[in-house]
Amino acid sequence: MAVHEISHPLVRHKLGLLREKDISTREFRELASEVGMLLTYEATKDLPAEKVTIECWSGPVEVERIKGKKITVVPILRAGLGMMDGVLKAIPSAKVSVVGLYRNEETLEPVVYFEKLVQDISERKAMILDPMLATGGTLIATIDMLKKAGCRDINGIFLVAAPEGIKRLEEAHPDVDIWVAGIDDHLNEQGYIIPGSVMPVTRSSAPSKVLRTGCPTMTNHSE
Repeated sequence: MAVHEISHPLVRHKLGLLREKDISTREFRELASEVGMLLTYEATKDLPAEKVTIECWSGPVEVERIKGKKITVVPILRAGLGMMDGVLKAIPSAKVSVVGLYRNEETLEPVVYFEKLVQDISERKAMILDPMLATGGTLIATIDMLKKAGCRDINGIFLVAAPEGIKRLEEAHPDVDIWVAGIDDHLNEQGYIIPGSVMPVTRSSAPSKVLRTGCPTMTNHSE
């Protein structure tokens, strides 16, 4: 398993903005999309390419095209959708699969409530999108779903990750690589990333609220 923490100045700058406690929902979504696109650039730099000949205005010319497996992006509802637009700007031909899980706040374990995968997922490379990798339970459950459906080429893209979640992922799925904007210090007793970032709630039993991944629950932003 490879863990890629991206140190590009643009990624570090935008991650710093995402940590602002007074960031609006709109600003968070825009930044999450931008960072998602930058992380996708890093996560796809080793995709194989092949040379093909096309007709240019000046005549035939040899160019490169991505070869090999097609891609499906797998945002985890709902916050993963905020990263999806940026990822699709980088790879607009990718098909979208969606999974929905919420976290039991007592056990911290994920509960699946929605699953919609592309039919040919066994023939595709899956890129899981989620702003945070905390305990790792949600990610592991998602990978379990993908592998059960026949997908064997899987990686993940995250804004922030906790060491505990990374360790748990490595134990459960050592064949899955991840790309992350920042690896934070630790999880608190509630399973939230410290220092974390501010983000809309996605997997609590109270979806009408906004959760800070390292801060108390706040009232909903209706933007």
